Order: sequence, then structure tokens, then C-alpha cells
Amino acid sequence: MSLAVLSSRALDALEAPEVRVEVHLANGLPSFTLVGLADTEVKEARERVRAALGHSGLPFPHNKRITVNLAPADLPKESGRFDLPIALGIVAASGELDTAALARFEFAGELSLAGDLRPVRGAVALALALRRAGSTRTLVLPPESAEQAALVQGVDVRCARHLLDVVAALRPGDAAVPLPRARAMTPSAAAALPDLLEVRGQSAAKRVLEIAAAGAHSLLMVGSPGSGKSMLAHRLPALLPPMGEDEALSSAALQGLSSSGFNVAHWGQRPVRAPHHSASAVALVGGGSPPKPGEISLAHGGVLFLDELPEFPRAALEALREPLENGRITLSRAGRQASYPARFQLVAAMNPCPCGWLGSFAATGKPCRCTAQAIARYQGRLSGPLLDRIDLQLEVPAVKPAELLAAPAGEPSAVVIRRVAAARERALERQGLANAELDAAGLDRHVRPSAAALRFIEQAATRLGWSGRSLHRAMKVARTIADLAGAEQPDVPHVAEALQYRRALPG
Repeated sequence: MSLAVLSSRALDALEAPEVRVEVHLANGLPSFTLVGLADTEVKEARERVRAALGHSGLPFPHNKRITVNLAPADLPKESGRFDLPIALGIVAASGELDTAALARFEFAGELSLAGDLRPVRGAVALALALRRAGSTRTLVLPPESAEQAALVQGVDVRCARHLLDVVAALRPGDAAVPLPRARAMTPSAAAALPDLLEVRGQSAAKRVLEIAAAGAHSLLMVGSPGSGKSMLAHRLPALLPPMGEDEALSSAALQGLSSSGFNVAHWGQRPVRAPHHSASAVALVGGGSPPKPGEISLAHGGVLFLDELPEFPRAALEALREPLENGRITLSRAGRQASYPARFQLVAAMNPCPCGWLGSFAATGKPCRCTAQAIARYQGRLSGPLLDRIDLQLEVPAVKPAELLAAPAGEPSAVVIRRVAAARERALERQGLANAELDAAGLDRHVRPSAAALRFIEQAATRLGWSGRSLHRAMKVARTIADLAGAEQPDVPHVAEALQYRRALPG
């Protein structure tokens, strides 16, 4: 048979659409043509496949006109994932394989010149796409990629180390040697996270950290250098509840699309991303050609920590506004559009002024040297619409050394985790999602403050000149505080505490 058809999958953002690899051998001038909107990496497969077949002792039709079509033709294809199906297609079209068996498999893998299979990006996304499609096909991947894809339940994943292993599995009749089933690597025990017990003093900041963890709220901490902002931020991940299976798979699929890939040892652990303040807008939200996820998507389901927030480029900070509101980011380019989930928990830290010592003279003895204009310019780097989207805004004051040394140790993270888990469970039973993710309709349905609390927050919002968004976010925080207290509905004390956590920047 001079025509062979195999199945594979491309990557289109977080989706993995099916690609039919059609290989045709014909008489004529010897050539090797690859069509179907393939980029440079895919076109280079011609040389890799030629060498891999030769080194594996498999026939390569040097005297034939070889045409490989990757359908659909309007879908961009990238990376070396099509090396394996192209090589198998050439062998099958030469009559060496059971063509009927090809329909039962999907293949992806990059070939070395010696025929070894190398891992491909997005293995979890491939398996998820196969499961969503309800397909009964078996997915064949290199061992490293197969370990990741095996995390997706309900998909038959087989691993192969060499091209000859796959060829042996597709031989006709009893000559076929089945490929081994891939097994997901058992995740190693998570490394011990910093404990809240180590933070002395700063009781208000620790309380806010607990509220942020319970309701998945975004948080901005303002304070002088050394007041404990970064120390507190690094302890938030330890307070978060464990990831569910769907959330863990979504996070793993996104990690697998990045240049560093997904490490199976980190399965089920909430990601923590902390880019440097020199990061560009593209690094934060994603981009490139083809578009790849940025830091906000790689932090999906976890924490995005932005230290020295005003030092980030203005364009990068403004790009956070829509993801903070919608939990998704859509990247539109001239040739392609990609949409990624970005439901991250923002934790940001900043100094109150350029020198950092504004308002801390009583504790540190260091006066602020900044002019009023310099302070205004520095704080003005954060726009009103961005601050409006941050649920919790707290000043972290400097502490005198004597008070710091005399302060008793705080609660350990294990104690706080139990309260956070109980509050999060109440929210999930009531509305199916965290309080910070409530939309306007969900806010009306599930928050329902008491009449006295409603009058109180209305008067406060009018006096402070709040926008509707600020009002809604304060009500979500009040709902979380009520959940921590085990209350059925937010009352005046819960609302009053929530109002304290939206204080304006000092100066």
C-alpha cells in the first residue's frame, strides 16, 4: 500500500486538536515534501526521519516521491512531535506494518538521528484532549512524556523508547510485540514550606494572610524594608488547601506548555511564581509566536508573588487587570489567538515611598527623605483600576527591635490551615467556588449581609467614594471573615473588619 494515514495531535494554546498524518509514496523524481502549514521545526523532520530510519535498519524509499500531508491544512503545526508518526507512515506505506492497527493509536514523539524517542511538550494536554473527545485510541509517547500523560485517568497511554519498539508493536499478525503501559510516577513528598510560627509580631498581617487563604483573595502589603512583607508572602502557599484533581490536571497541562516543562514530582502542588520586577508584559501575560502562557497562567491554581510592585513596568501591571477580574487571558496576534486560564492568587509587596522609610521613624529612627511629589509619583505607578481589583490592602508597619524580640511565637501554620480549610469548605458547599471568584449574581445570591451590615457598608462606601467594584470586593472579604467565624451571614463586625483591609496607601 502506497498510502498510510495515522493520527497525532497539535498544540493550540491549551487545546490539542487532532491531526491526520497522511503519507503517500509515488513514482517520480525522488523527493520528500511536507505540507500542511508546518513551521521550521516540523519541516526539519525530513532529515531526522531519514537518518532515524537508516540507523534503525528500516527501509527508506530513496527512489520514491514522498508526500506528507498534515491535515487540517489551516491549523499551524510546531515542534518535533510529528517525527514519530511521519516515520511510521513511511514504513507503513512501504508495506511493512499492519495498516489496520494504525487506526487504534495516536502517536507523538521527536526522533533522534539514531531513532531514540525524545519527550514532547504538552503531554498532559494531549491526554486531556483524547479524554474529552471520548476516543478509545491508545496514546503512544516517549517514556518521560508518557509518565505525565498517565496522570490523566481513563486514557490508555503506552511508552516507547525507540522507533523500533513502535514498529515491533505494529507488525502484522503474531509478530506484534505490545508496548508497555505507562505508569504515572509517584509524586515525591512535598518539601516543607515555611511556617507561620516563625513570624513574630505582625498579628494583623497574619490575620489578613489567613483571610486571603480562606477566600482566595488578592493581597497587597505596604511597608518599610525589613518589616516582614516577603516573609509573610512566602508563608501563604502553606495555608492553601490541597488541589483537586481537575485543578491539578489544568495546572499540569499549563506547566507542560512552558519551556521548562512539567515535573511529575510536583504533581498536586500549588504552583508559586515569583518573577523579577524587570519582567515585561509579555513575560507576565504570555505571548510569542506561537503564543505561550506567561507567569499568570503558570501560576493558575497557585500564587503569583510580585515583590517591589511599583518597580514593574507600567504596561506589565496594567496587563494584570483583566485576568484579576475574569480569571482568563486571551492573547490575540495577527495570525493566531490563544486563551489560557489565569485564576491565580496575587500577593504583592511594596515600599510606601522611594526611600522606603515613610511612617517608620518611631520604630526604626530613620526619617523619610522623599518629597511629597516623589511619594505621589512613586505611589502613582499603581493605577486606580489596578488597586481597585486587589481585595486586601494592608500596611505592614515596622516593629521596634525590643518589641520584636519580646513578641511570643505565633500560631503554627498547621493550626491556621484547619481554620482555612473549614472556611473554604463552607464556601464550596454553599456556592461551589471560593468567595473571591463570585460574580455579581453570585454575590447577591450567597453573601446576603444582615440589614445592619448592609446599612453600615453602604454608609462607608458613600463616605469613602468607593466604586461598585470596591464595594463588591469588600463584601466578598466580609463573606470570608464570616466563614472563618462560622457565621451564616456577614454582620456588622465582619463588614467593619473588611473595611479596614482596603485602606489607601499612606502618603
